[in-house]
Amino acid sequence: MSVIYILITVSIVVAAVFLIAFITAVRRGQYQDSYTPSVRMLFEDELVTDKDAAETENKQSS
Repeated sequence: MSVIYILITVSIVVAAVFLIAFITAVRRGQYQDSYTPSVRMLFEDELVTDKDAAETENKQSS
């Protein structure tokens, strides 16, 4: 029976730690950006530099 009391105490401590971590994340602004996730799939995976664009253009014109 004493094991149940230990488990309940440990679970309450773990829940409190997660609650504190969540509150600090919200206060630091981790969840402020609500626009980017909705358009993330529209962005390309690789960034195209001017040099890469010029090389691609040269290959296409050949």
